[in-house]
Amino acid sequence: MHNLKTGAEIIARSLEDLGVKFIFGYTGAAILPVMDELSKSKVTIVVNANEQCAAFSAAGYSRSSEDVGVAIVTSGPAITNTLTAVADSYADSIPLVVIAGQVPEHKLGTDSFQHIDVASVFGPTAKKVYSVKAINSLEHVIKDAYFLAKSGKPGPVVIDVPLNLQQKDANYEALPLHMFSTVYEQDVHLSAHQCEQFFDLLIEAKHPLLYLGGGLNNAEGSKAIRRFNQRFGIPSVNTLMAKGVVDEKKPTNLGMLGMFGTPAANKIIQENDLFIAIGVRWDDRVAEKVGFAIQAKIAFIDIHPEKVQQIRNERRPMFSFIGNGATILNDLCDWADENELTISIQGWQEHAIALKKQWPLAFNTAATTIQMARVLKSLDALLEEDTIITTGVGNHQLFSAQYLQRQKPKTFLTCGAFGTMGSGMPLSVGAVHANPKSKVIVVDGDGSFRMNMGEMFTIGTRKLPIKILLMNNHADGMVYNLEDAAYDGNHSATCREEDVKYSEMASLCGFTFSKRITKTEEIDEALKAWIANDGPSLLEVITDRKEVLYPVVRPGSSYAEMEMGPYIKEILN
Repeated sequence: MHNLKTGAEIIARSLEDLGVKFIFGYTGAAILPVMDELSKSKVTIVVNANEQCAAFSAAGYSRSSEDVGVAIVTSGPAITNTLTAVADSYADSIPLVVIAGQVPEHKLGTDSFQHIDVASVFGPTAKKVYSVKAINSLEHVIKDAYFLAKSGKPGPVVIDVPLNLQQKDANYEALPLHMFSTVYEQDVHLSAHQCEQFFDLLIEAKHPLLYLGGGLNNAEGSKAIRRFNQRFGIPSVNTLMAKGVVDEKKPTNLGMLGMFGTPAANKIIQENDLFIAIGVRWDDRVAEKVGFAIQAKIAFIDIHPEKVQQIRNERRPMFSFIGNGATILNDLCDWADENELTISIQGWQEHAIALKKQWPLAFNTAATTIQMARVLKSLDALLEEDTIITTGVGNHQLFSAQYLQRQKPKTFLTCGAFGTMGSGMPLSVGAVHANPKSKVIVVDGDGSFRMNMGEMFTIGTRKLPIKILLMNNHADGMVYNLEDAAYDGNHSATCREEDVKYSEMASLCGFTFSKRITKTEEIDEALKAWIANDGPSLLEVITDRKEVLYPVVRPGSSYAEMEMGPYIKEILN
């Protein structure tokens, strides 16, 4: 029986079959047939300020849920506008599907209006690019792309659909989803011998340390590592992308490791003798600072074969395995249960707990100007477990990573590997649609905020219950600090002397709470009023341009050379 539908109808119906509830996008002539059909479907169209924001919102949907975010845009500059968000998702291993309109097939390869070779442009930044060439393959492409995006090492998938194929008729087959999901299912397990090899290393170790990465930042991964550590109690540190994978308030979690990591995390890595890395990409802000002076044995588990092979060559791990981190952790727990295996590291656990207490974060409490650290420490006390934090990129991002302790996975959304400024607000738009029952908070700096300021319009006019904490120091703070450290304080292009009242702009965009504060004594009351407001809310805090992010391990330095700054001091009992 024939079930003829246009290509646009096939795309809309395929998305419905996949359970897609929202798409984030911006319309145009080359994608209009699809948008028209979506307007008649069960899928809600969320219109962003621009196409980059649409793709970031789709990524925010993915980052904060177990589903895949979908962005739909038109041709030419619309699709290139998504490139940054696609590259960002690729770098952070975030599943994402971008569907783009394209000029009709007979105009491909010409100088046609708004034509670009999508496959050539996106090839290095996407997990896969589908250039649809046959109407009969369209349903298969849409459904396959969805499952490919979240399989194995997740990443963005781009689909290029010529306009004439959106208008052409084909039979809709309603292909069952298991046809696609089962193709990408991986059920790779450790053998008993491999489990024994791992535990031989662990039993021998006196100072084992878990290094947890974004590959565990999902419900399955978080549950598995918590099960593993409830049994073994190994002290842990984490990457920026893994905040919330374990409860950061637990005394044996020492926080974020790396260039701007916590003092305790950067100290304990110097003392471990078994470095157990799971789901990490060995970022240069972390790995370069380890060097080879730390004589720890390494165990490495990751789903990405190329990364495991790279680390085998560079770091010579004593144990390595290519597979899903959650699966492997459960295999290890099952084997330990069957063999009644235990480890004895009480002294090391006590040392880790003491180290966290001895080296707390600190800032200039005597400052007459507002310190970002002070604001975020106060905010941390007001956060609920389910609150989702998104950030832009800059000092505010790393201060947030240091001070905002997350207790659940997928509750701290930030662009780590690519470091894209302007991402905070669009990520929150995706997160609030994926998690309507959770509070969603954006922490941003004025430099990052300005880059996609149009999302104030999206948030305000759609009455999205998003709370924006804008810390305005009238500068690009992180680069400003770098100029002080390495360029004799010559601030070439980082300062903004002009004062723009973003709080007033928020009011004009429909925010129901909008306030600016300039004094430290205003912080607590303003934060409570801001967080209690139900609608779109913006609190603009004028902060100290001279505030410096500490601790810092500078490029070319090791963890032993970590700079604590003037305020972080050891506290001895």
